[in-house]
Amino acid sequence: MMKKFSFGAPVYTGAVEADFPAETGDVPFGTLVQKWPLKWEFHLEKHDIVYGLGESVRGMNKRGFRYVSWCSDVPNQHENTPSMYGAHNFLLVFGKKIFGIFFDTASEITFDVGWEDCDRLTVTTEATGADVYFFTADDKGRSPSEQLRGIVKEFRALIGQSYIPPRWAFGLQQSRWGYRTEDDVRAVVKGYRSLGLPLDSVCLDIDYMTDYEDFTVDEKKFPDFSSLNKELSAQGIHLVPIIDAGVKAREGYSVYEEGMRGGYFVTKEDGSVFTAGVWPGKSHFTDFFKDEARAWFGEKYRALTEQGIEGVWNDMNEPAMFYSEESLKSAFERIKAFEGKNLDINTFFEFSDLAGSTFNRRDDYECFYHEIPHRPDGHKASGKIRHDKIHNIYGAWMTRAAWEGLSRISPERRMLIYSRASCIGAHRYGGIWQGDNASTWAHLLMEIKMMPGLNMCGFLYNGADIGGFGGDASRDLVMRWLSFGVFTPLMRNHAAWNTREQECYAFKNPEGFKSILDLRYALIPYLYSEFIKCAVSGEMLMRPLSFDFDDETGRAGGTEDQLMVGEGIMIAPVYTQNARGRLVYLPEDMTMVRWENSMPSCTEMPAGDHYIDIPEEVVVFFIKHGKCVPLARPGLCTKDVSAKEMCLLGTGTEYALYDDDGYTRNIDLTNVSLLKKN
Repeated sequence: MMKKFSFGAPVYTGAVEADFPAETGDVPFGTLVQKWPLKWEFHLEKHDIVYGLGESVRGMNKRGFRYVSWCSDVPNQHENTPSMYGAHNFLLVFGKKIFGIFFDTASEITFDVGWEDCDRLTVTTEATGADVYFFTADDKGRSPSEQLRGIVKEFRALIGQSYIPPRWAFGLQQSRWGYRTEDDVRAVVKGYRSLGLPLDSVCLDIDYMTDYEDFTVDEKKFPDFSSLNKELSAQGIHLVPIIDAGVKAREGYSVYEEGMRGGYFVTKEDGSVFTAGVWPGKSHFTDFFKDEARAWFGEKYRALTEQGIEGVWNDMNEPAMFYSEESLKSAFERIKAFEGKNLDINTFFEFSDLAGSTFNRRDDYECFYHEIPHRPDGHKASGKIRHDKIHNIYGAWMTRAAWEGLSRISPERRMLIYSRASCIGAHRYGGIWQGDNASTWAHLLMEIKMMPGLNMCGFLYNGADIGGFGGDASRDLVMRWLSFGVFTPLMRNHAAWNTREQECYAFKNPEGFKSILDLRYALIPYLYSEFIKCAVSGEMLMRPLSFDFDDETGRAGGTEDQLMVGEGIMIAPVYTQNARGRLVYLPEDMTMVRWENSMPSCTEMPAGDHYIDIPEEVVVFFIKHGKCVPLARPGLCTKDVSAKEMCLLGTGTEYALYDDDGYTRNIDLTNVSLLKKN
């Protein structure tokens, strides 16, 4: 059951596919302390679990911290980072009362989940208003795990079907900020292929562009981009270029000139075009809320698709800003004021912070405006609205622009799209990656704990940069992260230009990497099938144990380092350095699959706690009782992996496999093959 309440003057965010009338009277759970600015509270019992919030730090259970939905460029994220790249305002309370709550707002919103008061959940927001949706599941004859899944399905039905990428997007993607020429790209492909390591994509960061100008290719570095795409396609490799939100402000650059003529860029209050610095220097930002501007930007992707590109990743779309003209002027004035002074303990640190004081400043987000179109239903705010009041939906609407444009360009074939910034609603248009993480064990564990919340919010196609983006990755960190990445839909190894090379061929003894990658490719029919079934039905692909197992001890709900993947698999990743294995909790009897030297071996395991020996080059996963998982023959790319030659592992007798050509936009779940054990 769902109930909607409306507070303030909400803006249309695009999160919800259909409009519903708002209820009046008391909210069904918690206390509405204040209607506007909105303040809602709920008393938490001692053992209540609070799931959700999508891309956020800390545990699967969000209790004990204060989270702020404010899409942020956070290259130095850590355990105490309150805001990440996404704004995913859905919570699921699991205790004596089981309910979900979604705050549909474009503005900043704060979730105090037992931070100020360990027994109180407090949500506060302001600015543009919010539509608040409460969800409850029918508890008659339904177990707690069934109720949890039921609430998520109802929420997902409200926000719409998750984006489905092409099948090749489930293969390994190798990326690095620093692949500067077509020979660099060829060297990466050769590094993988010469060692028999599977690979499907090479991602291009900003180096491929002409002076960091969107929708351009530097002809000195890539003299024949179309031919390069054809050459790589013959080897089963796709190029995936980056597109940034900021459009370079330069006379003679066609995208800039068209945007100026069409009035497609955001403006300041006086109507002049807003300027801020990003990679190309001074840049303008498309007003994606204008239908004509969004269509214009979406059409620009054709410049890449005409040269053979079938996938893109959108970046810097919070939007990230290094400076504005105003903040840069202010910083120089303040720096000059320190000249000739005796800098003591106080003034030195104030001085040293000034160089970075222009980075993503809040007052810069208050300097420009968007034109929000009037909606036919008439129930949403429209007109000129200052950016900071709708900041959290900007990146999502850039993703929408890409999806709409690529759908027109390629109406029959799915294209790969993923983004850094997002809010709920963007899950219909593309996937996400978790931004600029670091090469640390803590960030590997953070990704493990982040996956269920993202799945709840509809972002099924996601994954973090394997090995970490910033910092130097050790061989064992890359191997353990890769072993977890085997099970995440987006499997991308990505690093910054000034870090150690962390491609799988860059380390000693690459045969261990080959075995791990072979498992990923052997699992592609299962992962692809489960992904599409979950996307269409509203189920979660990756979920906490409590969504599958009920126990009075709370053990399943308290297990935060194991995950369910699809209908049959449970994983227990290793995420500590120098570990020889780990303790694994089995809620029921399961089949343990040990993948070693590109071959599986199976052992039946009783329910309970088990210490499992897991060397770096070995991957262990578990299959639920009564389920089976298909494994295919691995290949060097996804097109080499056939769904016709598979073995079934586990105690089950059959598996319903969904398969298609890997591109069609028409998904028909009645078209499944029932695989049976011999």
